[in-house]
Amino acid sequence: MGRIVGLALVLAAFFAGAGLVLGDRLAEPGTVPAAGTVVQASAPVVAGSRVVALRGDNRGHFQTDAQINGRFVRVLVDTGASIVVLSAEDARAAGLEAPRDAYTARMQTANGEVRAARVRIAELRLQSIVVRDVEAAILPPGALKGTLLGMSFLKRLAGFEMQGGTLVLKQ
Repeated sequence: MGRIVGLALVLAAFFAGAGLVLGDRLAEPGTVPAAGTVVQASAPVVAGSRVVALRGDNRGHFQTDAQINGRFVRVLVDTGASIVVLSAEDARAAGLEAPRDAYTARMQTANGEVRAARVRIAELRLQSIVVRDVEAAILPPGALKGTLLGMSFLKRLAGFEMQGGTLVLKQ
């Protein structure tokens, strides 16, 4: 009788573990949420708060589409970037322009120092999260591919945390 109870406990633990590991895969049979897609957060949600959960890509990066001044731009969440940093191309697509003589701010990047134009983003929206008057910088054409969603946006949230392979942002 003891062996049967022991075997039952082992099987129960196995299936409980499989449910934890495969929980998001079992939500929609045969699918795994793509990188940057919104997934349901397991953290409790405070009434009135806004929560966005992003699934990391195969390198652990969190990329998604954000709206900058009402225009969609692909962004990479980067806690190592002090501010939001836009490529010249993404800035133009978002309606942000900087004259040539505005590139006076020195910025240190992984590829060395570069001059940037400091700007303010009137509204930056990430699904249900909205932050207004966000400090940002535009890099010269060709200096950056894409846009980095840095700490000038992230520090204005109520919080952000990792839950497994998911980044949960709360406002």
